Amino acid sequence: MKQIFAIAAAVLMLSSCVSMREYEALQSQYSQTMKGWSVTKQELQEMREENAELVRQGQAMTVALSDMTTARQECEATVKSINRSYAALQLRYDTTVENFLQQITGKNRDLTKANKMLEQRTQELYEREAAARQRQQQLEERQRQLEQSEQAATEALRAKEQELEHLRHAVSQALVGFTDKGLNVETKEGKVYVSMEDKLLFASGSWTVSEKGVEAIKSLAKVLEEHTDLNIMVEGHTDNVVFRGTTAVKDNWDLSVMRATAIVKLLLAQGPKIDPARVEAAGHGEYAPKKPNTTAANKAVNRRTEIILTPRLKDIIKIVAE
Repeated sequence: MKQIFAIAAAVLMLSSCVSMREYEALQSQYSQTMKGWSVTKQELQEMREENAELVRQGQAMTVALSDMTTARQECEATVKSINRSYAALQLRYDTTVENFLQQITGKNRDLTKANKMLEQRTQELYEREAAARQRQQQLEERQRQLEQSEQAATEALRAKEQELEHLRHAVSQALVGFTDKGLNVETKEGKVYVSMEDKLLFASGSWTVSEKGVEAIKSLAKVLEEHTDLNIMVEGHTDNVVFRGTTAVKDNWDLSVMRATAIVKLLLAQGPKIDPARVEAAGHGEYAPKKPNTTAANKAVNRRTEIILTPRLKDIIKIVAE
């Protein structure tokens, strides 16, 4: 600025002694100088602004560089941590792989063992199936045999029932003259029951068979001689009236046994063909009544001798047992 004023003063001092042309030249030079100065001033201002912008950019770059440095340090720390984690993971991986390989080896051994066991079990299963098929065939054959045996047993039982009915009829016919004298014949539970009241067989308190009783037993013995496959049970029964004997027969027990024994002996005497091994005697005293001992009629029914005829079922049992 000082240079500009000096030039202007010099121009004024010289203006009185220079020509117009020179003045104009100086004036033109001055104008150009002023324009240059203005341009220079403008450029200076722009340079200052540009410099300020550069300073700001430099500061921003410094901050960015600092941030990048921090980020780089953080990245390096992260990388180191990742490397450590990777090393740990690698170790775990190696350990896991080794353990897995050991497990695979063990599993292979177990699988081999299991396969052998499976083969053994399969073989056993085949053998069991074969045995089961054989057993099934045996069972089917046994079933067929049982069905045949059942049919044969049914037929044999039916035949025995027919024989039993024939026996009952034969006994009834043989004793038809004694039915009004306290004698009854019935079929029950596969047996023929011949029940005789005491008024037909014995006097009160006696075990000696009466004449009518002897006739009845004689008729029955002839029928039993014809049926050699019968078991014969003779049972004596009394009512609940107390019997007090003066001999070896002391009470109703003894009396019922003596009466049953007397009938057995009479049967064998009148029917010599009867096998004694098929005959039994039993006394029940007052303890198997047919009716309550509350009336005289009921007591008369309870005072009885029962001859129970049972067909031998050995043939049927043999059929079933086969």
